[in-house]
Amino acid sequence: MPDDRNTENRPSPDALLEHAGREGRGRLRIFLGAAPGVGKTYEMLMSGRARLADGIDVVIGVVETHGRKETLALVEGYEVIPRRQVEYRGRVLEEMDIDAILARRPALVLVDELAHTNAPGSRHPKRYLDVQEVMAQGIDVYTTLNIQHVESLNDVVAQITRVRVRETVPDSLIDQADDVEIIDLTPDDLIKRLEEGKVYFPNTAQRAMENYFSPGNLTALRELALRRTAQRVDEQLLNHMRSHAIQGPWAAGERVLVCLDARPGGAARVRYARRLADRLRAPWTALHVDTPRAAAMSEADKDRLATNLRLAEQLGAEVTTIPGQSVAQDIVRHATANNFTHIVVGRPTRSRWRELIEGSLTYDLIRNAGDISVHVISGSARHAEASSRRVIAAAEQGQFQIWPYLFATAYVAGSLAVGTVLDQFLDVRNLAIVLLLAVLTSAVTFGLWPALYACFLSALVFNYFFLEPRYTLTIRDPESIVAFAVFLVVAIIASNLTARVQRQAAAARSRAKATEDIYLFSKKLAGAGTLDDILWATAFQIASMLKLRVVLLLPEDGTITVKAGYPPDDTLAEADIAAARWAWEHDRAAGRGADTLPGAKRLYLPLRTGRTAVGVIGLDNDKQGPLLTPEQQRLLDALADQAAVAIERIQLVADVDRAKLAAEADRLRSALLTSISHDLKTPLSAIMGAAGTLREFAPALPEQDRAELLSTVVDESERLNRFIANLLDMTKIESGAMEPNHAFHYVGDIVGTALARARKITSEHKTDIDIAPDLPMVRLDPVLFEQVLFNLLDNASKYSPPGSTIRIQGWTDNGSVFLQVMDEGPGIPAQDLERVFDTFYRVRKGDQVRAGTGLGLSICRGFIEAMGGTISAANRTDRSGATFTIRMPVPGELPEVGNREPSVDRL
Repeated sequence: MPDDRNTENRPSPDALLEHAGREGRGRLRIFLGAAPGVGKTYEMLMSGRARLADGIDVVIGVVETHGRKETLALVEGYEVIPRRQVEYRGRVLEEMDIDAILARRPALVLVDELAHTNAPGSRHPKRYLDVQEVMAQGIDVYTTLNIQHVESLNDVVAQITRVRVRETVPDSLIDQADDVEIIDLTPDDLIKRLEEGKVYFPNTAQRAMENYFSPGNLTALRELALRRTAQRVDEQLLNHMRSHAIQGPWAAGERVLVCLDARPGGAARVRYARRLADRLRAPWTALHVDTPRAAAMSEADKDRLATNLRLAEQLGAEVTTIPGQSVAQDIVRHATANNFTHIVVGRPTRSRWRELIEGSLTYDLIRNAGDISVHVISGSARHAEASSRRVIAAAEQGQFQIWPYLFATAYVAGSLAVGTVLDQFLDVRNLAIVLLLAVLTSAVTFGLWPALYACFLSALVFNYFFLEPRYTLTIRDPESIVAFAVFLVVAIIASNLTARVQRQAAAARSRAKATEDIYLFSKKLAGAGTLDDILWATAFQIASMLKLRVVLLLPEDGTITVKAGYPPDDTLAEADIAAARWAWEHDRAAGRGADTLPGAKRLYLPLRTGRTAVGVIGLDNDKQGPLLTPEQQRLLDALADQAAVAIERIQLVADVDRAKLAAEADRLRSALLTSISHDLKTPLSAIMGAAGTLREFAPALPEQDRAELLSTVVDESERLNRFIANLLDMTKIESGAMEPNHAFHYVGDIVGTALARARKITSEHKTDIDIAPDLPMVRLDPVLFEQVLFNLLDNASKYSPPGSTIRIQGWTDNGSVFLQVMDEGPGIPAQDLERVFDTFYRVRKGDQVRAGTGLGLSICRGFIEAMGGTISAANRTDRSGATFTIRMPVPGELPEVGNREPSVDRL
C-alpha cells in the first residue's frame, strides 16, 4: 500500500498560489473599529509616523480629521497629496487623486474611510476600488474601516441599530488584507468622547447618543468587530500552516468537525456538535466523505443523510462534502489541513466479525487522530433522528420498454455478421471479442438489464454458430466448454461494470443539471428586490424542475393566504385551507401523502429557516398517490431552503424599514409638539400681551406706543399665519395631495411678486436682482413657486446680519433655467447641507437669529420636486453665506409670445 505521508507533508498548492498572487502588489493594513470615534484615523497616523521614522516614504492620500485637534496635530509633518475637485449639483467636492498618487509613487499611502462613496464622475464609484488600483501598482496602503460597513454584516448591523448602512465594502477585501488591526474602545469611553465633543459637534453628538451610540448597540458592534478580526486571524493561521506544510492542529482556537454518513444516529451527532461548539464558542463543520459505495445506498439511506446534512446547515454548520476512498484517512487529512481540534463521530454499529473484515471507522479515527480530540456519540437512533419528513414517498417505477432489448438484439446480430466474415481468418476464441462488443455497447447505451440480455444472447450465438459441432447447442470439445464459460463470465462482469459506469455518468449528469438549476435559482433570488419577485421565481422554479403545480402561502392578518402560484391559482378548497393552516401552525407537513389531513388535494410543506417558519408551499399534480420520489423530496428541500432564506431576508428588510419609519414618525411627532408649543405660544403671547395693554391702558398711552403695540399684533398674527400655512402645506406634501396647477410663466415675473410680498421681512437688507433678460418660459405653478421664493427670502433674512445683501440671480444652461438665492450669513455646516431640507430640522444658530419652524426649506423641496425641478443647498465660495439653487427644466415646446422685457431688472 503506498504511503501518503510525503504527499501530506507538502505545502498546499492553494496556499502557495494565494501567496504567489500577493507578489508584486502592495500590502494592505486595515484599522478596523466598532464605531466612529474609537481612534482608527489616529492610530493609522501614528503607525504612519513610525514608518516615517524608519525612513519609509509615506504620504497622505486622504484623511478626514472632522475638526479634531489631536488628528490635525498628527497630520502635520506628512506630505499630503492634493485632492481632486469634482463639481456636483452646484457644490465642489474633494476626492482622492489616484493619478497624483500613482505619479508620486510613495512606498506607503494613508487612505481614510475605505467605504466612502466617490462623487459621480470619478474613475471608480467606491474608494475601496481606488485602493485596489493603488495596491496593484505595488504601493502599500493603510486604511480605516468601521464594522458596520462590512457587506456580510449589513443585515446584522441593521437589526441591531435599526439603521441601514448604504456604503459597504465586500468581505473579499478584508480577506485580501495582509493585516487587520482592531481599534477597540469600551462603550463608556466612547460615549465620554462623544460628550466631550471629540467625535461630533455637540448637537450631532447628542442625536448620535440618543439613537446609534447606545451602550447596547456599541457592545454588539464591538463583539462583531472582535469576531470578524478573529476570523481573519484564524484564516491567516490556516494559510500559514498550509503554505509551510505544518501538520495540525494548532490549538490557537477551537474548531469542531462532525462526521456524517447514512448510518442512523446522525441527528444526535449534529446536535451534540452544535452544543459543543456553543460551549467552546467555536465554528463547526459537518463533513461527509463521498465514496464509490455511496452510489449503492438505498433511498432511505440517501434520505437520512440529506436530512442530517440539512439539519446541520439549519443549526449553523458549514456543510462540506469531499470525495474519498478511505473514510477515516480522508477525515483525518481534512481535519489536520483545516486545524480542527475536535472530531465528533458515532459509535460502531457493525458486528464484530464485519469489523474484523472491513475495519471500524471509529477505531481508525481514534488511532490516526493524533492530537485531535475524538468524541464518540452513542445516541439512540430510534429517538435521535431528525423528524422533518413525515411524507409518504412515491415509488420510482420505470415503465418497461421493449425497444432497448430490440436494439441489443440488433447489436448481437451485427456482431454475428462481422464474426461470420472474420471466421475465415481468426481463431474461434478471438471471435468471442467481437460478440463481447455487442454486450458492452448495450451496457453503455441502455444499462444493466439489456446488457445482461445481450450477454446471454451472445453466449447462445457463440455456441450455436462458432463452437463445434456448429448449428447445435451441444459442445463437443472440452476446450470449447472452457472458452464458452470464460466468455459468459467475462460478458457478465463487463456488462455489470459498464452498466455501473453508465449509471454513475447518468447520475453525474443529473446532479450537474440540478446543481446548475439551483445555482441559477439562487442568483435569481439574490437579484430579486421585492417579495412578489421571490415568490414568483420560487413557484416557477419548483414547478418546472419537479413538474408539479405549486402554490405559495404566507401569513397575513393572523391567517395563511395564497400569495403566488404556478400555474396562477388563488382558489383553495376548504380541506386544502385547513391542511395549509395546520402545516403553518404546527410546522409539519399536511395534506396529500402526509400523516395529517391526507384527504386534501395538495401536499403542504412549511417553508422554514434556522429561526422560524416563514410560509407554506402547496404541491399537486393530476396523478394519484404520493407526489414526490425521495430524490425529488431532497431537491425540493434544497429549493425550499433557499426560497425561505430569501423570503426572510425581504421580511427582515421590511421590519427594519418599518422600525425606521416608526422612529422617524416619533421624531417628527416630538419635533411637531416642540415646534407647536414654541411657535404657537410665542406669537400668541405677544398678541395677548399687546392686546391686553391696549385694552387696559389705551387712553393713557402715547400715540406712538399704541401704534407700536398694534404693529406687534399685526406682525405676530402674520407670523402665526405663516406657521399654520406651512403646517398645512407640509401635510399636503406628505399625504400626496399636492397637485400643481402648471402653466407657462417667466421666472422674473414671479420673483417680482415674491419680493413685494416679502418686503417687510427683507426691510433690513439690500436686495440685488440679476436675472438674464432672455430666460425662456418654464412650466410651473406660480403660487407654489412664489411660496418657495418667499420661504428662501425669509430664510436668508433670518440668517443674515442687518444691512447685508440678499442676491437673486437667474440664468439658463443646458436646457434648464437656474434661479439662485444667496445671503451673506455664516453659511451652512458641511454636515447639514443635505439635512436642511428635512422636516423640522433646524441648523444651530446664534441668539440674535429669530427662531424658525424647520418647515420652510422642506416645503421648498416638496413644491419644487412636485413641479418637476430640483433644489440644492451649498455655501458661497466668494465669501461667507449660503446659496440655494433651483433648477427648472425648459419644456421642449414653448408657447409663442412676442418680445418682452422682464418685469424685474435690478432693485
